[in-house]
Amino acid sequence: MSDATAPTWFNENHDYSGSAIGFRVTRRLHAEQTPFQNIEIWESTDWGNVMVIDGCMMVTTRDNFLYHEMMSHPVLFSHPRAKRVVIIGGGDCGTLREVLRHDEVEKCTQIEIDERVTRLAEEYFPELCEANNDPRAELRFEDGLKFMAEVEPESIDVIIVDSTDPIGPAEGLFNEAFYRNALKALRAGGILVQQSESPLVHTDLLRDMRSKMKGCGFASLRTLCFPQPCYPSGWWSCTMARKGVELDGFRERGAQTKTFKTRYYNAEIHRAALAMPEFLREALGE
Repeated sequence: MSDATAPTWFNENHDYSGSAIGFRVTRRLHAEQTPFQNIEIWESTDWGNVMVIDGCMMVTTRDNFLYHEMMSHPVLFSHPRAKRVVIIGGGDCGTLREVLRHDEVEKCTQIEIDERVTRLAEEYFPELCEANNDPRAELRFEDGLKFMAEVEPESIDVIIVDSTDPIGPAEGLFNEAFYRNALKALRAGGILVQQSESPLVHTDLLRDMRSKMKGCGFASLRTLCFPQPCYPSGWWSCTMARKGVELDGFRERGAQTKTFKTRYYNAEIHRAALAMPEFLREALGE
């Protein structure tokens, strides 16, 4: 397809699940090969701008709030008072924006390996980057694996792994070495949350992730499911793992009386997302 043409369709074929997701697009706004990956920005007729990395849809203007809110608010309302947060990945900065809606957060450090993701988000998804100049925000463009291996032990309250699929630059974020380093970096009662792919079609990966988290010493795990139309199957998940403390509940009153607006997340959504479907409970041996 040329950079400017009549409406047509951009499809992401997902061989693993034998399915595809497509959006009607009018033109390609940008394309480049960075040292790490290929990035495209498309203009769609109904979903706003679409960011595509290595052929996989990452974010759209219309539905990104689902993912960004569920990657941030459940974990922050599960922690009693998260003062220091680290985001691994998250280059579009939507999760950073949501984290900094919480007044108790004193510092949020985002570690994104590819600076071009952030610079393109600033241009084509400026609403996601509203908090980039917040004095509590620190944007670092480096290897998240190296950062986590070297960070001061017991210095972080919440770690959010907002990564691409476990291939390419993100592959190392799904192994035992990373989870051990994350556990060491967390303070007592600290929580790691990681995007854990589709609960419907990536069950094997989710089972493997949870097994590695438990094997590395995390005390309690919870997997939360939520809709995400631009990702394979249209259904996604994140998995929380806590250090030394059970993940039995969350600050429900705090979620009910939050001082900021959300479009998807609320206390009822949080409570419902903690319920695990029967097929997934059976597949994960819960």
